[in-house]
Amino acid sequence: MEKEQLISFIKKNIPNISVTQTGLDTIAGHFEEMDFSKNEYLLKQGKVSGYYYLAEGFVRAFTFDPNGNEITTFFYPQGRVAFEAASFFLRQPSTENLQAITNCKVYATSFEKLNLLFHSVPEFREFARAMLVKEFVAYKQRTLSMINKSAEERYSSLIADNKEIFQHAQLKHIASHLGITDTSLSRIRKEFARK
Repeated sequence: MEKEQLISFIKKNIPNISVTQTGLDTIAGHFEEMDFSKNEYLLKQGKVSGYYYLAEGFVRAFTFDPNGNEITTFFYPQGRVAFEAASFFLRQPSTENLQAITNCKVYATSFEKLNLLFHSVPEFREFARAMLVKEFVAYKQRTLSMINKSAEERYSSLIADNKEIFQHAQLKHIASHLGITDTSLSRIRKEFARK
């Protein structure tokens, strides 16, 4: 079946609601399959974000601090939606980049197509709401963890939530995501390896 991964993802994320195959096909028809090679950008700073379901691969979100250093803000594993919310919904240039850290297969859609689905397919409204809540919670938890968790706790959470990222992301990107130096990450990894 064409777009099977996308359809399966949609069904999984609208529990307790019966969705017809026609409804699923209508939703999937508003997404375009795209392939990105490792290091290619799904979104570059200054451009307006699309909305991407990551069917295969891993994506890194990052921005720059005032000194021009890259700061990784998030890692998206496959099976997640990736987009820069302020850019996508407000139709403004993004301050964040989305970069493939492996070869990726994504299903992409635009604001206009998503809006059309939202207003014409009732089941999609529940799906869109679930996705927004999930991403809002993830960003809120990350923000709070930078305040109320130690570097070791943040590292432990990353291993629990997204262990595969260590096979694909550069250690300097993982360190910046955790808000620590490369040296601190090396020390923490050694401590965890001894446990």
